[in-house]
Amino acid sequence: MEKQQPTVSVGIMADILIDITLHGKFKIWGVNNGVTWERDDWRAWGGHFGVNWNSQEKVQFDIDGIQTWFWDALYFEPMDDNCSFTLHGVTIGVSFHWRRKEDQTFKGTLKFIVENGKLTAINIVPVEDYLTSVISSEMSAKASLELLKAHAVISRSWLLAQIQHKPADSSKADSVMSDLQPSLGGDGDENIRWWDRDDHVNYDVCADDHCQRYQGITRASTPAVEQAIAQTWGEVLMHGGQLCDARFSKSCGGVLEEFENCWQDHHHDYLVARRDGEDEQDFPDLTREDNAAEWILSSPAAFCNTHDPEILSQVLNDYDQETTDFYRWRIEYTQEQLSDLIARRTGVDYGRIRDLQPVARGTSGRLYKMRIVGEKRSQIIGKELAIRYALSETALYSSAFVVERHDIGADGYPAKFVLRGAGWGHGVGLCQIGAAVMGAKGYDYKQILLHYFAGAQIEKQY
Repeated sequence: MEKQQPTVSVGIMADILIDITLHGKFKIWGVNNGVTWERDDWRAWGGHFGVNWNSQEKVQFDIDGIQTWFWDALYFEPMDDNCSFTLHGVTIGVSFHWRRKEDQTFKGTLKFIVENGKLTAINIVPVEDYLTSVISSEMSAKASLELLKAHAVISRSWLLAQIQHKPADSSKADSVMSDLQPSLGGDGDENIRWWDRDDHVNYDVCADDHCQRYQGITRASTPAVEQAIAQTWGEVLMHGGQLCDARFSKSCGGVLEEFENCWQDHHHDYLVARRDGEDEQDFPDLTREDNAAEWILSSPAAFCNTHDPEILSQVLNDYDQETTDFYRWRIEYTQEQLSDLIARRTGVDYGRIRDLQPVARGTSGRLYKMRIVGEKRSQIIGKELAIRYALSETALYSSAFVVERHDIGADGYPAKFVLRGAGWGHGVGLCQIGAAVMGAKGYDYKQILLHYFAGAQIEKQY
């Protein structure tokens, strides 16, 4: 008997109040003190919330109402395939430079729970329906068929790996809807931390970049997206008999990063350094500071080194296209701006900043350890995302950068810092812009996948 596709639960948003609009007929059911109950006529229960239930009206849920009447969980299950619901004011781009709110519409079951002092809205859908939205949300639905197929396989692989390894201990889970802003303080010389995406207990994954962008049916799909899902149905990346932890980012900057330099100290043989180009082994040792500086300050050939608007539009949605420089980029701060920024973002007052010193770089030139030298204290921070958070109001494009100190005073403190960097994101696994270029050059999706995931196999799970 053929194995059926699983379902996935996706945390969409969390707040004290959540506004929804229900389109169509839904069955309401819930769990109260472990007892399950249900009602077909869900409008009759509107009095419990002090609202007038109507399938075409916006309804506001509050945390007190859910806790008072349902305690454990409340579900809205669609009665037919035409049903959908809209969640109003969903935050997208949490902790990123293009953060904003938008209304999003979903199919499937809507579930409410209370966690971390907030009301959380969860969408439960079949995996392949989820992937149809992810492919359209992570990139443009107008991307080439081979790129869409490649992304379908890695998104499916990562998702099923998350479900398979989902932690059972709720104490290990973080609230996905937090801003993920680290506190880098500490008494030691080093403060090294990282954030991973397998830290949700009450649902499988979240809907933002912390996991994979999922925006329901808000992002219009296309026949090409549906074709990509159908032609790769159930296909995943495997290595050594295990599902691959299939990571991806916007632009590697020319060379792929290794997993352990961004997350826990665990090496994956399929996530290794290689050039994002025809000759995968043609790249310098970017863990060396001299090589890294030369690489970052130049613009070497790579698949992801492109300014072709047609190719870029395949990967970058409207808000992503607000970023024009990503293969190589530049940002500058005055002394006052940088010292204030670091103090606010790390929670540590370093005083005036004398220097930002590289301590350890990964295979792509990304810093995973950096020393902040201030007049009040000096400390090494890491890994790459903590560095990116410390040096930006949201998140620096990447941690592959060199620091220029300008107008240094007699006391040794610069008046201005210039950061010159490479790439967008962590650089591990598939490089989305590089993969788009490969697709335009005629590579098929299997060739794209095996370029970014060394020695992996493509297998069918269901």
